Parts: sequence; structure tokens; C-alpha cells
Amino acid sequence: MPDVDGRSLRGRVALVTGANTGIGRITALELARRGAQVWLAGRSAERTQPVLDRIAAMNTGAPARFLPLELGDFDSIRACAESFLAQGQPLHLLVNNAGLAGARGLTASGFEVAFGVNHVGHFLLTCLLLPCLRRSAPSRVVTVASRAHRRVSGIDWDGVQRPAASLTGIREYAQSKLANVLFSAELGQRLAGSGVSTCALHPGVIDTDVWRVLPRPLRILMRLRLAPVETGARTTLYCATDPATATDTGLYYSDERVVVPSAAALDPALAAELWRRSEAWTGCGS
Repeated sequence: MPDVDGRSLRGRVALVTGANTGIGRITALELARRGAQVWLAGRSAERTQPVLDRIAAMNTGAPARFLPLELGDFDSIRACAESFLAQGQPLHLLVNNAGLAGARGLTASGFEVAFGVNHVGHFLLTCLLLPCLRRSAPSRVVTVASRAHRRVSGIDWDGVQRPAASLTGIREYAQSKLANVLFSAELGQRLAGSGVSTCALHPGVIDTDVWRVLPRPLRILMRLRLAPVETGARTTLYCATDPATATDTGLYYSDERVVVPSAAALDPALAAELWRRSEAWTGCGS
């Protein structure tokens, strides 16, 4: 399991989406090992239970908890946020980790699946938890994006509310990851001076369940060049815990360092338009 620097997180509270598998699982385990109380948000209590059991066995004194969350369903997202906020706890770290690619159709809330889950769902969840993050400052919002954002030069505003048009869903996935980078940068601008920092990151080309809906032959071919999830969690953990990322807000990271994203990801007008539309879609504003 990766350990960026061994810094204690005792007394800190973290919420990680998609923490039952892949990078999210490693992230949750490491945060818990270092003393944080971790809330694991995901679709399946059954699939999350082994992670909860593993954390309980660590005897850190900060038991982990499960939160039901379906990021494609606005009602589920609101219920998840309400359940957490009802506990009256602070929130020092939100890790927007969950994601998928290659799926067909629309989410329950009417978006192309990758865009709806990877961006719109996390936008709404973050928006609902922002007051708590502000009260808990210093705090952070870490969003797992991808270098795949470089594959597209913009966002098809009509296409994000239609089923995927590409055969593999790679273009739609890339578009959702561009939205992740734009969202994180715009959020950083809006939260300047609040004590809440933000960052987006590329975890590497990692063997995760993101592509679980692809046909088996394609998944097998992809895994020939994928790194293990332990490698992928390193940059997430760096962004979540390193002192530098607490002040250098709105940046994009890869291999535990700041890198320059694509030209589209640096477009302030595109970021502002994405934010405006996301507020309109979700009915949630900062």
C-alpha cells in the first residue's frame, strides 16, 4: 500500500466516492491507516463491506462508515449528502474518485453515462457538501481526472444529454475528464481565500474497474499496458495530504507533481460555461 510521507491524519474526516474497488479502495485504506475517519460512498454496501472490515481490523480508533451513493441519480446524491451532514461532523477531505467509461445509455438524471457520473454527479455532491467543507477549513476537494482529457478540445453541450455516440465510449469518457479538470480549476477560483483547496489529477494508466462495461476482449487488451491500483493511488494521496496542495489550489497533477493540462482545460470561458450549465442542470449553486 502506498504511503506518500506517513503524515498523521488523526482527527480528520474524509469522504471517498467509489471506495469499494480500485484507486478509491487503496485511497480509503491508506487514509484510514493514517488515522482519518473515512466515509465510503458507493452503490453497493455488500461490495464495500470488505473494505470496512479491513479498516476495522486496523484498530485505528476511527471506524469507517458506508454511505449509499448512485452518482447518476440526483435523488441518491442528495440523500447521500443529507445522511452525511446529519451526523454533524466536519469534512476535511472530499475525494471525487468514482468513475466509469464505455457504458451506453443515460443516467437516471438524463445525462450520457460517463458525463453524468464522472462530472455532473460529483458537481452536485461537492456543491451540497461545500458549506461543511468551508466550516471545516482547512479542507480539500480532490478530483480524479485523467490525461484522457487531452483527447477532446471542448464539450458537446447537446451530446452530454444523449447516449454515447462513439463505439468504445472513449470520446465521451475524455469529455467527462475534461469537465473534471475544468470543474476543479473553476472551483479553486471560486473558493480562493476560503481555506478550501482543490486539485484534479491524472492517476496513471491504471488497472481499475472504470472500463468494467467494455466487452471482455477489449478489457483484456487494455490490461496488458495497465499499472496496478497501488501505483494509481499515489497521486491521489499526494493531492489529499501534501502541504503544498493545501495552498496551490486549482492545479492539475500527475506523478505527484504539477503539470500543465490541455489548452481546453485552461480555457476560463469554457470552465465558466460548464459551471453555469452544471448549476442549471443540478439546481445547486455555490
